[in-house]
Amino acid sequence: MDDIESEIHEWAKDYAQKNDLKLNPDYDIVVQAIKGLARNKREYGIQYCGCRMVTGDEKKDKDLICPCIHRTLDIQKRGSCKCGLFVK
Repeated sequence: MDDIESEIHEWAKDYAQKNDLKLNPDYDIVVQAIKGLARNKREYGIQYCGCRMVTGDEKKDKDLICPCIHRTLDIQKRGSCKCGLFVK
Protein backbone atom coordinates (compact mmCIF):
# COMPACT_ATOMS: atom_id res chain seq x y z
CA MET A 1 0.00 0.00 0.00
CA ASP A 2 1.17 3.51 -0.73
CA ASP A 3 0.91 6.39 1.77
CA ILE A 4 -2.65 7.41 0.84
CA GLU A 5 -3.85 3.80 0.95
CA SER A 6 -2.18 3.24 4.33
CA GLU A 7 -3.76 6.43 5.68
CA ILE A 8 -7.21 5.32 4.48
CA HIS A 9 -6.67 1.83 5.92
CA GLU A 10 -5.86 3.29 9.35
CA TRP A 11 -8.85 5.63 9.13
CA ALA A 12 -11.14 2.71 8.16
CA LYS A 13 -9.95 0.57 11.09
CA ASP A 14 -10.53 3.46 13.49
CA TYR A 15 -13.95 4.26 12.00
CA ALA A 16 -15.05 0.63 12.21
CA GLN A 17 -13.98 0.32 15.83
CA LYS A 18 -15.76 3.53 16.86
CA ASN A 19 -18.98 2.52 15.07
CA ASP A 20 -19.39 -1.09 16.18
CA LEU A 21 -18.34 -2.38 12.77
CA LYS A 22 -15.45 -4.43 11.44
CA LEU A 23 -13.38 -4.38 8.32
CA ASN A 24 -14.27 -7.19 5.97
CA PRO A 25 -12.40 -10.36 6.99
CA ASP A 26 -11.58 -10.90 3.29
CA TYR A 27 -8.38 -8.87 2.98
CA ASP A 28 -8.62 -8.78 -0.83
CA ILE A 29 -11.97 -6.98 -0.60
CA VAL A 30 -10.51 -4.50 1.90
CA VAL A 31 -7.55 -3.82 -0.40
CA GLN A 32 -9.80 -3.27 -3.45
CA ALA A 33 -12.11 -0.93 -1.51
CA ILE A 34 -9.14 1.06 -0.19
CA LYS A 35 -7.63 1.30 -3.68
CA GLY A 36 -10.93 2.73 -4.96
CA LEU A 37 -11.07 5.27 -2.14
CA ALA A 38 -7.43 6.23 -2.73
CA ARG A 39 -7.98 6.59 -6.49
CA ASN A 40 -10.86 8.97 -5.86
CA LYS A 41 -8.90 10.89 -3.24
CA ARG A 42 -6.08 11.38 -5.76
CA GLU A 43 -8.43 12.30 -8.62
CA TYR A 44 -10.97 14.46 -6.78
CA GLY A 45 -9.18 15.33 -3.55
CA ILE A 46 -12.03 13.68 -1.65
CA GLN A 47 -12.45 10.15 -0.34
CA TYR A 48 -15.47 9.19 -2.45
CA CYS A 49 -16.71 5.62 -2.24
CA GLY A 50 -15.00 3.63 -4.97
CA CYS A 51 -18.09 1.58 -5.85
CA ARG A 52 -20.41 4.48 -6.60
CA MET A 53 -20.32 6.84 -9.58
CA VAL A 54 -19.14 10.39 -8.89
CA THR A 55 -21.36 12.77 -10.88
CA GLY A 56 -19.47 16.03 -10.61
CA ASP A 57 -22.41 17.61 -8.77
CA GLU A 58 -20.93 18.53 -5.38
CA LYS A 59 -24.30 18.45 -3.65
CA LYS A 60 -25.15 14.94 -4.87
CA ASP A 61 -21.61 13.63 -4.54
CA LYS A 62 -21.45 14.72 -0.90
CA ASP A 63 -23.49 11.60 -0.10
CA LEU A 64 -20.76 9.43 -1.66
CA ILE A 65 -17.96 10.47 0.68
CA CYS A 66 -16.86 7.40 2.61
CA PRO A 67 -18.43 6.39 4.86
CA CYS A 68 -21.23 7.09 2.38
CA ILE A 69 -24.79 7.86 3.34
CA HIS A 70 -25.91 4.48 1.98
CA ARG A 71 -23.76 2.41 4.36
CA THR A 72 -26.25 2.06 7.21
CA LEU A 73 -29.04 0.64 5.08
CA ASP A 74 -26.59 -1.51 3.07
CA ILE A 75 -25.15 -2.98 6.26
CA GLN A 76 -28.64 -3.63 7.67
CA LYS A 77 -29.79 -5.34 4.47
CA ARG A 78 -26.64 -7.14 3.30
CA GLY A 79 -24.37 -7.24 6.31
CA SER A 80 -21.83 -5.01 4.57
CA CYS A 81 -21.64 -1.71 2.78
CA LYS A 82 -21.82 -1.91 -1.02
CA CYS A 83 -18.06 -1.96 -1.55
CA GLY A 84 -17.65 -4.51 1.23
CA LEU A 85 -15.17 -2.52 3.30
CA PHE A 86 -17.32 -2.38 6.43
CA VAL A 87 -19.24 -5.34 7.84
CA LYS A 88 -21.39 -5.83 10.94
